[in-house]
Amino acid sequence: MPSYYQDKLVELTAEKITFHHYYFPFGDRSVPFKQIESIEVAPSTIMRGRWRIWGTGDIRTWFPLDIKRPVRERIFVAMLRGSSRRIGFTVEDSAKVEAILKDSGLLHSVPAV
Repeated sequence: MPSYYQDKLVELTAEKITFHHYYFPFGDRSVPFKQIESIEVAPSTIMRGRWRIWGTGDIRTWFPLDIKRPVRERIFVAMLRGSSRRIGFTVEDSAKVEAILKDSGLLHSVPAV
């Protein structure tokens, strides 16, 4: 299946998003879009996980590995259907990913804190 977007952190296809380096030491996790209720995008701040390199940002949000997360401008958070768990992630080209997710109807912008 062709990718709409791919970088070292994520891959978006028509059916799913794959988070690279999700599991220790370097396992990926694919989540079908039908399992995602919504995805929020917000400016990168300390409270939203700017310094969370890998692991939990809070008890509900897991961040796949991204050693450059502190310098990224946007943070995305995927809310999973039927679960209180969330996946926080960053990408190399946030504007492009925002456009793709907006077209899919999953994206919701969050105002700056």
